[in-house]
Amino acid sequence: MNNTSPASLILVGRVAGGFGVRGEVKITTYTEDPKSLADFKTLLRQDGSPALTITSARVAKEGLVTRCKGIETKDAADALRGLRLYVPREALPEPDEDEFYLTDLVGLPVRHVADNTLLGSVKSVQNFGAGDLLEILPALGGQTWYLPFTRAAVPEVKIAERLILADPPALVGEPEGPVAEADDADGVERHYD
Repeated sequence: MNNTSPASLILVGRVAGGFGVRGEVKITTYTEDPKSLADFKTLLRQDGSPALTITSARVAKEGLVTRCKGIETKDAADALRGLRLYVPREALPEPDEDEFYLTDLVGLPVRHVADNTLLGSVKSVQNFGAGDLLEILPALGGQTWYLPFTRAAVPEVKIAERLILADPPALVGEPEGPVAEADDADGVERHYD
């Protein structure tokens, strides 16, 4: 068993299935350079146990085609479809000053860019096919919600300050931006018919 804790693992790919008839494994990579996955040799499961040991690899459309130790048939490769592949955080290079890994966002507080109101904290980063989404755990409790991880919705990520500034899109029927208090200090009741 590997001593790597699941909290220190970073998702780097997912088995897409078998490739060809000789037991090659196609991996959808989440790395900038798909071939860099082969440098890790042994990829881990989410619990830290070994998943695949890569013996050779080549870049293919949307990922990497690999030969893996112990996988000799297409059926064996297909049986791995959907397996998520991880590496220890310490195996990755440190990001540049203005860069970060998506996993670095988990746990960071999210404040509204306009008025610094605490919106919540990042519970996870998801991608359902249309781009990255930050799953936000509301500061006041309740159901989590998703914030598109775009420049418009998340104009600033301050990793050094451990802070995310956000401008969440309005829900249908809600006004844009922070809600201002109504100015009814004169005590006059108004009716709009």
